[in-house]
Amino acid sequence: MEWETVIGLEIHTQLATTSKIFSGASTAYGAVPNTQACAVDLGLPGVLPVVNKEAITMAIKFGLAIGAEVSRHSIFARKNYFYPDLPKGYQISQMDHPIVGEGSVDIELENGNTKTIGVTRAHLEEDAGKSLHDAYDGMTGIDLNRAGTPLLEIVSEPDMRSAKEAVAYMKKIHSLVRYLEISDGNMQEGSFRCDANVSVRPKGQKEFGTRAELKNINSFKNVEKAINLEVLRQIEVIESGDEVVQETRLYDADKNETRSMRSKEEAMDYRYFPDPDLLPVEVTDAEISDIQDHLPELPAAKQARFEKDMGLSTYDAAILTVDKDLASYFEEAADKSGEAKLTANWVIGDLSGRLNKDDKTINQSPISADMLAGMLKRLAENAITSKMAKEVFEAMWNGEGDADTIIEKRGLKPADSGEVEKIIDDIIASNPDQVEQFKAGKGKVMGFFVGQVMKASKGKADPAQVNKLLTEKLK
Repeated sequence: MEWETVIGLEIHTQLATTSKIFSGASTAYGAVPNTQACAVDLGLPGVLPVVNKEAITMAIKFGLAIGAEVSRHSIFARKNYFYPDLPKGYQISQMDHPIVGEGSVDIELENGNTKTIGVTRAHLEEDAGKSLHDAYDGMTGIDLNRAGTPLLEIVSEPDMRSAKEAVAYMKKIHSLVRYLEISDGNMQEGSFRCDANVSVRPKGQKEFGTRAELKNINSFKNVEKAINLEVLRQIEVIESGDEVVQETRLYDADKNETRSMRSKEEAMDYRYFPDPDLLPVEVTDAEISDIQDHLPELPAAKQARFEKDMGLSTYDAAILTVDKDLASYFEEAADKSGEAKLTANWVIGDLSGRLNKDDKTINQSPISADMLAGMLKRLAENAITSKMAKEVFEAMWNGEGDADTIIEKRGLKPADSGEVEKIIDDIIASNPDQVEQFKAGKGKVMGFFVGQVMKASKGKADPAQVNKLLTEKLK
């Protein structure tokens, strides 16, 4: 039997406010455990929560960016359940009246097509603390610093049909929240994580199968692995004659397996009711218009501008605009060098390759946008050859200074045209058989001549000039 996978994601994005959603406690990451949880976060008797206006603004920004309806009237509710990392015994969230309604985002598929993924809602809630299972032998520690940190939970429609589509959607949301500057999206610190709802059904069947929820996955790679494992597990369960049970499962990245945590709760199990300590949130049309007017340039608009104003291909512009910091780096380097296409080639090729090899982000690059631009200006002026540029790039990466300093220190200078012409004449004269092959129409022999010239010039000849002179002389 052919099976179809059905996937929906619930993405939890920590908002980049400096204080928590209902208190003035700090949201800074990495503090000593339990030093950033105040009486409000702990729900101690006599305290009252007060909503953080900046969290509301950030949620509205996201809603506008995905073309969603922003609620003029939203309500906070209590979601009741007990865990040690939730000392109040309930989580303040939103149920019936979320701040953001239905919207959508477009993802690019591997075949080049575009697919629209529906967003059911995005609601505000407070994060829970963190259980530390390896801090004490035989015991679990609780760090409540994260309790009360504002979260925007973004719930998709079950529109994805493969793990790769789910990853593409998750990357799109990740890019969007970073462009909007509402989250740093740091997955290692837990600022951006997701739960994946996965089910399978026979191909052609309209009804959804029974779903399992994979909890708290915090990397794109693990989302893909976890979903693929869960799909195989469910198919094996059904084909063996059993039924898939609706449950919450954990993905163990070390063992590369999913395992059951608990039966899946329904909304009624949480006994939602409006929080009596918090007033409804009322947002005016004027406030929404003001937020709309101050939205930053988003990835799709930036990509279109790169294509139109800089002459980049759709492929190059798409790669350069996925990450906000990469786009900013490229734009600065392109503006300073005056060579947009050349800059795109180097940023997508040599720079990104070296960053990946050394496991660095663009913000950790030893080569600044200004330094790269300086090198590319010299390359465009033919002050250095492409081979020399790679040598300069490597030296800059290793901290030897900017391009001009390295060029002068190493005496990098292309061979002049007269010198190159003499080398070409000597090589043509020394290789009559290859000359005859070229005249007989064997164009591949041109590579032999170029290689010989570059070798004789010790890489100082400009390849474009070499090709031009060789073609003229061989003909």
